[in-house]
Amino acid sequence: MENNAIVFLLLRLAVAASMFGHGLVRLPKLNGFSTWMVKSFEKSMLPDFMVVPFSYALPIAEFVIGLLLLAGLFTRISLIGGGIVMVILIFGTAMIENWDALPSQLIHAAFFAVLLAFIRYNTIAVDHLIKK
Repeated sequence: MENNAIVFLLLRLAVAASMFGHGLVRLPKLNGFSTWMVKSFEKSMLPDFMVVPFSYALPIAEFVIGLLLLAGLFTRISLIGGGIVMVILIFGTAMIENWDALPSQLIHAAFFAVLLAFIRYNTIAVDHLIKK
């Protein structure tokens, strides 16, 4: 087994665990999470009609992206989707001036980008088994 494939797997699983974990803990308390997020954005310039749907969609997106990345299924699409989620989160974080959350989101975005750039090493994955 090639080292690059192992490195890719470890990075993919790390990002997957973070996304999956974020979604998993938020899904059972979806209404509470939404209420918290809407309250966090009440002084921002973003209107509730944008924040409310996103507050419900975010945990689902995190969970699904994390689950797919854990399995290595639809990896390319999942990495692109994860990167888009991070861009939206970074924008929202800037809108509420939560500068403490920004580094974590930027790191996640960087990992999504790096993984996408080196996707050819995604050989320990369901995607790879399907190609055969």
